[in-house]
Amino acid sequence: MNNHRNDRFGLGWLGSVGMLLALVALWWVASNAGWVSRVFLPTPQATFASLLEGLNLSSGNSGNGELLAFTQATVGRMVEGWLLASLFGVLLGAAIGVSPQVRAWVQPTLEFIRPLPASALLPLAISIFGLNPGMVLFVVAFGAMWPVLLATVHGFAAVEPRLSEVARCLQMSRAAYTWKMGLPNAMPDILAGMRLALTIALVVAVVGEMIASQSGLGQAILLAARAFRVSDLFAGIVLLGLIGFVSNALLALAERRLLRWQRP
Repeated sequence: MNNHRNDRFGLGWLGSVGMLLALVALWWVASNAGWVSRVFLPTPQATFASLLEGLNLSSGNSGNGELLAFTQATVGRMVEGWLLASLFGVLLGAAIGVSPQVRAWVQPTLEFIRPLPASALLPLAISIFGLNPGMVLFVVAFGAMWPVLLATVHGFAAVEPRLSEVARCLQMSRAAYTWKMGLPNAMPDILAGMRLALTIALVVAVVGEMIASQSGLGQAILLAARAFRVSDLFAGIVLLGLIGFVSNALLALAERRLLRWQRP
């Protein structure tokens, strides 16, 4: 059984790598053959050179290193916002999900606020906090909180009713029931919500940096676009893709380890 699972995992990875290589090959042909003007589509070589220079990894160590500083700022903002969103999302979700009465009262309000895009709240956040890093952090945390909050509510609401009856028979306190029965049952939903929230945190952080002129990859990409530095623009986009891929892979690994008890 384990060998079959490992074989499927290996084939999946091979297919993913093959698809990525095919897209890079198509990009190389389109840019080098002149299918698309290099003013709009740089070659992979130029993008890779800009990436190395921006990260201060080019030969002779002659890169400017600005892209590395921008990356650190964006990743820091993304992680801080995600941690805040996860903390408040789990706490509020547990408080709402553990009580059917509270869920009935709060659900309409949640459904009203949930569809609001975080980027639409940027003008309001700017008027309250001003143009500073705290404003972007607030918007990132607000936008990323909803997947965690709703997943936590769903996980607690889906607890087997017989477990609730057992808790009442054992005269368990609300806190003990939440910790020993509700949280383990909701953990798969919470982790799935946290993975989605991390992606949202990255997107909102980049948008916030563009709109609020905060240091980060969002600002770097915007400045590169305005200056028609297309290779720098694509280097920033590639970095964002790498950040999203690595962060999701790390969370997927953590999720598999934390939920080992669920596997047969």
